[in-house]
Amino acid sequence: MYQEKITILNVDIDNISQDELLRNLTLNGGVVYTPNVDHLVRLQEDVEFSIAYNMATYRVCDSQIIMYASKFLGTPLREKLCGSDLFPAFYNYNKDNQNVKIFLLGGKEGVAKKAQQNINQKVGREIVIAAHSPSFGFDQNEEECREIIELIEASGANVLAIGVGTPKQEKWIYKYKSMLKNIKIILAIGATVDFEAGNIRRAPKWISNIGLEWLYRLVREPKRLGKRYLLDDLPFLGLIIKQKLQGADEDRRSRETF
Repeated sequence: MYQEKITILNVDIDNISQDELLRNLTLNGGVVYTPNVDHLVRLQEDVEFSIAYNMATYRVCDSQIIMYASKFLGTPLREKLCGSDLFPAFYNYNKDNQNVKIFLLGGKEGVAKKAQQNINQKVGREIVIAAHSPSFGFDQNEEECREIIELIEASGANVLAIGVGTPKQEKWIYKYKSMLKNIKIILAIGATVDFEAGNIRRAPKWISNIGLEWLYRLVREPKRLGKRYLLDDLPFLGLIIKQKLQGADEDRRSRETF
């Protein structure tokens, strides 16, 4: 029997299938984050990021490595739901639902517009009704953020898909969500905007399925991703082993008490 939530490094991850998630979102709305190894390591020290993360309605596994970790800890996750798969699944699930209208935010100049065109062509209707690529440091510019909110509200969209990188996108959602009066669903999708635009190639499915997508991306973007994957995320393995040992110790004490 699967648990509803699995705790990995103090982060509760929803143990939910893609079909269940899509159905719940369409009926009830919500905010979706997709934790990966980098997120879990950052969350151990970044308090502001942790606060922003706790506001999510759903936190779903973005990484095959986290899938392996969940099995190692004895609490297996049911399914990997990475943002780059979840977002296409979402717009295809709702392709005939005229009530779903998406605003796409992210990418370098022109990338979001290209992604909009590609998505709408695939779906066969204008499901992405507006798109915008912000400036690099937009999150530190209050005036630009207010202008983006006005764009989103004026568009008539009720879904925001934002891909501006972690932890920037989650912190931005936390700060401005209350101003997005018409938005019912928010999807934090990272590099997915670039994938949809054809700006960056995704790893082949088999590479992703064995947990080596990070290596594929590192080889293609060593300058941008080298520090993250080779230095910042290194503590993950040690932290998982520590959690496993703590769990075993708690089980032992519980048996002794009983």
